[in-house]
Amino acid sequence: MTRPISHIAFALAFAVAAFVMPRAALAFDTTAEYAVLMDYETGTILWGKNPDGQMHPASMSKLMTLDMLFGAIRDGSVDLDDDFKISENAWRKGGAASGSSTMFADLNTTVPVHAIIRGIIVQSGNDACIATAEALSGSESAFAEAMTERGKEIGLTNSNFTNSTGWPEEDHLMTPHDLATLARHLIMEFPEYYPIFKETDFTWNGIKQGNRNPALYLDPSVDGLKTGHTEASGYGLVASAKRGDQRLILVLNGLLSQKARADESVRLLDWGFRSFKHYKLFAAGTPIENAPVWQGTYGEVPLVSQSDIDVILSTDQRKNMKVSVVYQSPVAAPVEAGQRVGSIRIEAPDMPVREFPLVAGGAVERQGIFGRAMGALKHMIVGS
Repeated sequence: MTRPISHIAFALAFAVAAFVMPRAALAFDTTAEYAVLMDYETGTILWGKNPDGQMHPASMSKLMTLDMLFGAIRDGSVDLDDDFKISENAWRKGGAASGSSTMFADLNTTVPVHAIIRGIIVQSGNDACIATAEALSGSESAFAEAMTERGKEIGLTNSNFTNSTGWPEEDHLMTPHDLATLARHLIMEFPEYYPIFKETDFTWNGIKQGNRNPALYLDPSVDGLKTGHTEASGYGLVASAKRGDQRLILVLNGLLSQKARADESVRLLDWGFRSFKHYKLFAAGTPIENAPVWQGTYGEVPLVSQSDIDVILSTDQRKNMKVSVVYQSPVAAPVEAGQRVGSIRIEAPDMPVREFPLVAGGAVERQGIFGRAMGALKHMIVGS
């Protein structure tokens, strides 16, 4: 007989973090029009302001151009020593003639891919982006279509690209959430290129330019990623910082000045690291609950997670956290080791419910005919 799904709540004893977040932090705000603070390890959005509002991302969308280029290098269609041509279109729209951010590549010259990458990351060169688009897709419009499709594949649910540079166009839009997701993807999928984001200057064609990311100079824990600014977008930034074992990703946009962008990036990262901590709840393979087994050679089977269960919470959320195990009781024999049996549910204020699968930590065979008959008789007599 199958019983209804059970919710078995239990208390967990953990050491309380030394810093206690004040209640005033619950009303934390920023002068930015858009903001997201993401935990890198779990992808959890810790705090946000208009996190899913579509906005003009300016040069921050060059992170998507870089993803396309890194992917082409990985699949072998491009080599770091290959040369990309600076066409008249790339030069006029993104070079010295354009008056926009540029790596100052000369008309009809070629630039090796390893320099193109730094031209985009460090110098925010529009010429480097357009040259990349033309080399990979033939035209910038075709490249933008490919960017949009690729964005969907990596989880950018509210982004649309119409160019490679972030130049303001009506339908060239991203959300802070998507930008944070993209930054996390780049750090995770292309670690071999990520150190370039921390380089503070790059020289091409005899012209040395500094990295525009102000957080790199103000906070030694910051190691990327990209700034953006147009009249339509205001001042924006995608930053990532690592302190100890914890990495945070911050997205800001719609600020009114370079100073505000610098001040807010440092202030929000400091607040994030103070306010949110990782809690290792259960190690992979550790028995979390013993589930009764119906007509098995053993009366119970341990339920375990196949991966570590790790959450990031504020101190207030940690104090009010509720953990429960959900499964159908009893579990019918036979049970295979690793068989999905239930889930563990983590609940805390102002946080979406998180669930992790639980599997059988061992195998339980089904009883023989005599054992099953005796078990059924016992159930009829005592109801268990």
